[in-house]
Amino acid sequence: MESLKAEGVKDVFGIPGGANLPIYDAVVDADFRHVQVRHEQGGGHAAEGYARASGRVGVAFATSGPGATNLITAIADAMLDSTPTVFITGQVRTDLIGTDGFQEADILGATLPFVKHSFQVTDARQIPEYVHEAFHVASTGRPGPVLLDIPTDLSRADIDYEPRTEPVNLPGYKPSTEGNIKQIRIAAKALANARRPIFYTGGGVINANASEELRELVGSDSFPVTSTLMGLGAFPASHENWLGMLGMHGTYTANHAMDKADLIVAIGARFDDRITGKLEEFAPHAKVIHIDIDPAEISKNVGAHIPIVGDVKLVLPKLTREYRALQTDSSRLDPWWETLRGWQQEHPLFYEPGVDGEIKPQFMIEALHRATNGDAIVTSDVGQHQMWTAQYYGFDKPRRWINSGGLGTMGFGLPAAIGAKVACPDETVVCVAGDGSLIMNVQEFATCVSENIAVKVFLMNNGYMGMVRQWQELFWDRRYSAVEMGASPDWVKLAEAFGATGMRCENSADLEGTMVKALETEGPVLVDVRVAAEENCYPMIPPGNAARDLVEAPGLVR
Repeated sequence: MESLKAEGVKDVFGIPGGANLPIYDAVVDADFRHVQVRHEQGGGHAAEGYARASGRVGVAFATSGPGATNLITAIADAMLDSTPTVFITGQVRTDLIGTDGFQEADILGATLPFVKHSFQVTDARQIPEYVHEAFHVASTGRPGPVLLDIPTDLSRADIDYEPRTEPVNLPGYKPSTEGNIKQIRIAAKALANARRPIFYTGGGVINANASEELRELVGSDSFPVTSTLMGLGAFPASHENWLGMLGMHGTYTANHAMDKADLIVAIGARFDDRITGKLEEFAPHAKVIHIDIDPAEISKNVGAHIPIVGDVKLVLPKLTREYRALQTDSSRLDPWWETLRGWQQEHPLFYEPGVDGEIKPQFMIEALHRATNGDAIVTSDVGQHQMWTAQYYGFDKPRRWINSGGLGTMGFGLPAAIGAKVACPDETVVCVAGDGSLIMNVQEFATCVSENIAVKVFLMNNGYMGMVRQWQELFWDRRYSAVEMGASPDWVKLAEAFGATGMRCENSADLEGTMVKALETEGPVLVDVRVAAEENCYPMIPPGNAARDLVEAPGLVR
């Protein structure tokens, strides 16, 4: 507890059990808040939401065996989305390890592919040092999850504790942060010579707290900017240079700009398959500048002509200075912008309006933006509602959009919203959920009520696992298989059963007013919004196709 306090921990999420009882006994006297979740996966996602909203390391506790294994999905999620988290698990006594003792599980072995690093305590005197090292590894370089496993006999042992006064120094772990100045100068010259450049930004910009540095670089000339799902908010969606999100459900303009670009500046992004589509046909005309703190990502999927390993918060100002020193002619980009503006005008995001009060999902997100004045921390589950929120909410600030991008974890949204609200109690925190996802961790409404965590959940209820249904419609001859939700609960009654407030909206004319009422209601609220059942999310790049094969919404008038 003293080591956690020394690391600045103010909040922890978790559930006690036999193997971590000594830890929980110490929690009684600890001067930080413990949030008792109702499932360890919920605790893990809450720690993620906490970290993503605040930039601080999120912490979750679990006991041994099933408690620890219930954390695995959250650990894997944190790994793929580079979320700084420390997971502290109890373990059976040291003399029982390897004997298949009650509630024993090899959690280090089970999580080996999903952690940035892991520690198992073999001597009680290691505990303070391992705690400090865990926080250092989780929060530096490319952030990620660290596991600390403590046998119960060691967590109850007595040791002499002395506060750490020196910074952590781990031989062999020295992330490169500054960026090679020669490579940065080469990148600046490539930018100066480009006629069709585009900035492709990812979640690494947000992790590095480098949004201001990104805006400075973009402002050094008239550069167009697009972003991954994870990078939304790093550059303001309201800015005139913003092309929208790219990728499978990104805008026509962003995807075609990547396809036609002669220079791609990738910043804190990893060229995953949802961005590249058919890899061998991705960006055939472009040279690539790739800036990332993780050298393993550079040229992993797409070859980088100009690789720069470093912290983007430190690299971008250097690139800005070097570029401005070249005194380039901005008018060279005018033809490129003429093309981009033409695409934006002819190929906007589009949906057919609902008739007779029908609520279209896209309209729901637009109404939420109006109801919150575009100023809320928004979490989501995974599926169509996630993509519609990314398309239509319009994030202008970093750390306002929290979703599961890499692993795509259904059930993420509600516990992540809990973590975000604990981290930022003065902010409005809303969760956009799908009925297929919300049911997976719905027990965390009990956490909201018992801990007085006033998150507002707006349920996009279409009666389906919507994205799977869309794929079955488009690519499997409409052979719907196991996607209808069937006997879903009465969500209003369920919310009330937990002690939260439940509301329902079935008419578009009432939607914004209902949302405002929910936001003004004290405590946790669930709003069941009945939306068009078989609406599809467009644009869409069919899986395995090139970005230029993007399919637009039927009915789009050009």
